Amino acid sequence: MAKRSEDKPHGVLYYLGMGLSAGLLAFVVLVGVLAIVLPAATGSSPYTVLTGSMTPAYPPGALIVVKPIDAQDVRIGDAVTYQLESGKSVVVTHRVIAITSSTDGSVSFTTQGDANNTADQKAVLPDQIRGKVWYSIPLLGYVNSTLNGEARGWLIPLIAIGLFLYVGYLAASGIVSKLRKSRKDADADADADADADDDDVGDGRSGARAVSDSAANKAAVSNVEAAPVKRERGRRSASRH
Repeated sequence: MAKRSEDKPHGVLYYLGMGLSAGLLAFVVLVGVLAIVLPAATGSSPYTVLTGSMTPAYPPGALIVVKPIDAQDVRIGDAVTYQLESGKSVVVTHRVIAITSSTDGSVSFTTQGDANNTADQKAVLPDQIRGKVWYSIPLLGYVNSTLNGEARGWLIPLIAIGLFLYVGYLAASGIVSKLRKSRKDADADADADADADDDDVGDGRSGARAVSDSAANKAAVSNVEAAPVKRERGRRSASRH
């Protein structure tokens, strides 16, 4: 009788590899969402921290995501990213330590780096502020710097396509494995049913043979018992004559 095939248990290395692959995939997807998708969806801008003036909060190499904010909503203690000169591309991220309001209604901000001993010399005007630091990701700023410019245009889509292909491969592999197991189980069940039918036919044939042999034995016994009776009758007839 056929037995259902049993899958061989996977070793520790197999499960370790699967765990590492799943963890790496989840990490890459999470980083992609935090560094690319979420900033793009909210109109935020990613920047790379180049100096240590904001350590330990934002060490060099960290990626900070700066969300646009109205100057009127800036509060003391906020870490803001602002232009060194209005209209220029060079920016700095420091913390607001004081807000000064003038009699004419204008506002200016005094900033200082967390690791610096003195405040910045120049006050920051509202039109210089690019936004408030929303969140940061350690070390990812180096990757962001590498992907700036033309590389971002082709490398990010390539990474996204690779991730989707990898996820599709994992899903397809799981489906194929389940289908193969289902087919093996179905074949094993079919073989078991066929073997059971053969056993039933064999038992029926054996039973018929047993009945036939029993009948033949009974007939032989009857013939043996009848023979002495006939001989006895023949002797009685001979004695009468």
